[in-house]
Amino acid sequence: MRNVTPGGGTTRSGMDGELDATAQLQAYRRGIDNLDSALVHLLAERFKYTQQVGELKARHGLPAADPAREAQQIARLRQLAQESGLDPAFAEKFLNFLIQEVLHHHEAIAARG
Repeated sequence: MRNVTPGGGTTRSGMDGELDATAQLQAYRRGIDNLDSALVHLLAERFKYTQQVGELKARHGLPAADPAREAQQIARLRQLAQESGLDPAFAEKFLNFLIQEVLHHHEAIAARG
């Protein structure tokens, strides 16, 4: 007996089915690992830009936080999340986490002078 898996593959019930399921699980995990690697690289690239923003703000005496910009970004990313089938509340929580980390960096840059 064959069953269709979420990835479109098939498994057989019984001992062979367990082997097929194990292989499918490993394939899913490889995909997840690849995406995690990409996310880390993208976050590193994002923080390079926010570092430059923090240095610019510090040089010109601008505040670390920009509530209007943050609100725009939250609204924009909530919309993108909705369009992508991702929970907008999750996207907002994630962005708020990033914003807090960026603000921490900007404050540290400003404190260094």
